[in-house]
Amino acid sequence: MNQANSLKFDKLAPVRQSPTAGVATQSMTVSSGEQQQAQQLQQQHIADRPGKPLSPEEQFNMWLSTGEVSSMAVEEVASVLQVDVRTGLSWRESEQRRSLTGLNELAVLQEDPTWKKYIEQFKNPLIMLLLGSAVVSICMKQYDDAVSITVAIIIVVTVAFVQEYRSEKSLQELTKLVPPSCHCVREGQLETFLARELVPGDIVYLSVGDRVPADLRLFETIKLEIDESSFTGETEPAVKSTSPIMKSNGHSSKTNMAFMGTLIRSGNGKGIVINTGERSEFGEVFKMMQAEEAPKTPLQKSMDKLGQQLSFYSFCIIGLIMLLGWLQGRPIMDMFTIGVSLAVAAIPEGLPIVVTVTLALGVMRMAKRKAIVKKLPTVETLGCVNVVCSDKTGTITKNEMTVTKLLTSDGYAAEVTGAGYNDQGEIRTHNCDVMETAWQSIYRLLEVGCLCNNAKISNEVLMGQPTEGALLVAGMKHGIYDLQQKYVRLQEFPFSSEEKIMAVKCVPKYDDTKEEIFFVKGAMEKILPLCTKFSQKGSVYPINAKKQQEYLGEAHDIARKGLRVIGMARGSSLEDLVFVGMVGICDPPRPHVKDAVQMLQNSGVRVNMVTGDSQETALAIAAAVGLDTVHLQSLSGDQIDQMGEQQLEQIIKSVSVFYRVTPKHKLCIVKAFQKHGIIVGMTGDGVNDGVALKKADIGIAMGKNGTDVCKEAADMILIDDDFKTIIAAIEEGKGIFHNIRNFVRFQLSTSIAALSLIALSTLLGIPNPLNAMQILWINIIMDGPPAQSLGVEPVDKDVVKQRPRNVREPMITRSLIGNVLSSAIIIILGTLWVFKREMSDNFITKRDTTMTFTCFVFFDMFNALSCRSQTKSVFSIGFFSNRMFLLAVTLSIVGQMLVIYFPPLQMVFQTEALYLTDIIFLVALTSTVFIFSELKKLFERRMETRLRSIKSDLDFV
Repeated sequence: MNQANSLKFDKLAPVRQSPTAGVATQSMTVSSGEQQQAQQLQQQHIADRPGKPLSPEEQFNMWLSTGEVSSMAVEEVASVLQVDVRTGLSWRESEQRRSLTGLNELAVLQEDPTWKKYIEQFKNPLIMLLLGSAVVSICMKQYDDAVSITVAIIIVVTVAFVQEYRSEKSLQELTKLVPPSCHCVREGQLETFLARELVPGDIVYLSVGDRVPADLRLFETIKLEIDESSFTGETEPAVKSTSPIMKSNGHSSKTNMAFMGTLIRSGNGKGIVINTGERSEFGEVFKMMQAEEAPKTPLQKSMDKLGQQLSFYSFCIIGLIMLLGWLQGRPIMDMFTIGVSLAVAAIPEGLPIVVTVTLALGVMRMAKRKAIVKKLPTVETLGCVNVVCSDKTGTITKNEMTVTKLLTSDGYAAEVTGAGYNDQGEIRTHNCDVMETAWQSIYRLLEVGCLCNNAKISNEVLMGQPTEGALLVAGMKHGIYDLQQKYVRLQEFPFSSEEKIMAVKCVPKYDDTKEEIFFVKGAMEKILPLCTKFSQKGSVYPINAKKQQEYLGEAHDIARKGLRVIGMARGSSLEDLVFVGMVGICDPPRPHVKDAVQMLQNSGVRVNMVTGDSQETALAIAAAVGLDTVHLQSLSGDQIDQMGEQQLEQIIKSVSVFYRVTPKHKLCIVKAFQKHGIIVGMTGDGVNDGVALKKADIGIAMGKNGTDVCKEAADMILIDDDFKTIIAAIEEGKGIFHNIRNFVRFQLSTSIAALSLIALSTLLGIPNPLNAMQILWINIIMDGPPAQSLGVEPVDKDVVKQRPRNVREPMITRSLIGNVLSSAIIIILGTLWVFKREMSDNFITKRDTTMTFTCFVFFDMFNALSCRSQTKSVFSIGFFSNRMFLLAVTLSIVGQMLVIYFPPLQMVFQTEALYLTDIIFLVALTSTVFIFSELKKLFERRMETRLRSIKSDLDFV
């Protein structure tokens, strides 16, 4: 063995003999009965597929499930896997096994090439409809229409592709990780290599800070504690042992197993690799996640319906015009040609551009607010979410234990603020008579916690036990730093699950007396029997049974709030301790989560907690963040298992907290909500959240502490893990849909007005009020800057208070049709009246068409202004709030003035200069469409207020 490996081996060697020492020798000399049993186990794991060739992975006959392995003795496992736990596998044997099992990694689906991703953008039904329009335009030799439609399509797909590509790149930067390595015994020597090289039967050494590289059956543990929160949702690290388990229920009960991807918090250990890659528990969740298909977003469904509606209306236009033409005795083919031309013109080619640009801007705004959105339509989905199912550990909480409650032996109580492994926060005392005395009492309490401690915190990163880290942080908030440097530790009595206490014997470095002091922490019921005295305002008094019962009662009150209680004592010997107080520790909610939950509930979004943690902890945190735990019930994973799908669907709406749940349960919960037609948002950070994130209508992962599986499954990633960012996303989602609907209203009302003018003039046999160039100019305004600027209307701050939109409701509602038709009728009547008024001599002059043309353009501008909001007055949302809109309208009016007064353009558009009185007359006339819209909105608002007051009166009754 070389020197480096020798040193590493010595460093990781156990301090004391493990219960299974000598296993290696035993595994080489097992009895014939054990060998026979091992061979039978091997035979059970050979795939029985007669007539079909076995894959290399199936030919490997040593696969064992974690459930089986946890109930087997270590010697039995080693025998089945044909390994000596002292020397490990040979390099040659490991190569042979790898050729059968494959690498220890998850097979991520191969990414589509860039060109294929670009082509995917064309699958949008609206884009397909526009492509069809372009083809029809070419067939009818209307090349200008074909070119404009094709350009619009290219702009849309390119913007969408570029934005999604940028989001993917941001995500790749977020998920860049150093490839994990492991310490493994090969041919009797401890080697360090990449974890992907591991095979079943390898012997792995674990130490503090390591990620478990594969599923392991532990055969030696020394104070080994593993953070399994990404699997189980439990904040407390799992204490590991080596004894076989007769009956296991879930990951948390398999105390002799270490699962791939979990983190070693303290101690060290050794284990045999059981399963690797996709065969591991981690891999099983990953496969389950990949099997689930992500649902279409509500916006995609709305746009699909809109495409169908527009197609239907287009065919109606063609049919109506052909029928009227036939009744007038006109040639059917001529009428068909006119009908198709109008139908193609009616399809708003600017709509996909507005939708894409609006979504892209939303994605960019979300990136500034520290959220990465993978796909453009996802931004809008949060505006429709009815229920948010949130994981607790790492999402609602930070998955960092924190002291939140202090109670000294002399009755001083204090709350501790702040979260995380830093000194940000303060200690707030209650009912304090003398501040100095309270400060000293709290100092003595936290001094014990900081000295009876093996954890270290560096740059907000904890090395060691979360509970001990929480005590160090509480000390830092009280001004206690590097206290251990002032003492010399003489002896340590480590914590054990049986004794439930930890003690250290220290002497002060700089004290002349060099008096030995014991500092002790542990469970209250274990600490108090060791105490003969208690501290009271700097003095020491004998403790009696009554006083002990008082302290136990106070500890019980703290524990009822979901906190873990730790007692503190100090003294000259372990039989003569002085009780100094207790602390309450929990994994508290993140800052601002309560406000975010309250805001969500006020806007009609229900929040449910879904966690693998215990009922007491789950309900305590749920109550702390404002979830209703009084009127709504809690439901466990075991109860879900006992129910059928229909039973779960019936009671799902009456549950606020789901506890002790697995990935399978989380998936059932999401599906049960979706069966009611509810749009579900799911937040999470662990491996156990991946499947539900994929199935939910929108999956939201934590970017800082979330696992790779989680980020892969999610639609949106919160970079700073801030739950409050969801509120910002909901604002964006609701605002985006309103902007798209505003644009649709403007486009349809303008399109219907323009087409009706042409259709009426054709059918009534009167001269066309607009020439070809003027129609083209109106088309540019319809699909150009004024229309596009409606898509960038700033998000109304009141929008977050509105209830989620009904996803069953189509984009074109009755209310929208009413607004569109009323605006279109005013525009048509006003324009025809001007045309008739100007054409009094029955001859069409340049002045006649100029007045009619300008009238229509001004109507367009006022119509666009009224379309900025469906419900609010333009003056209440802010006349100057959308600067892009003002710029676009100003440029359009300047362009119109140039068309009227600039001689070269007068020749092109066949116009002539108008008098100032003509312009004033037209502005006064065309403003009627804006005035009518504002009055209609005012009437609707007052009616809504009246109905709301009637409803509230009835509710009161």
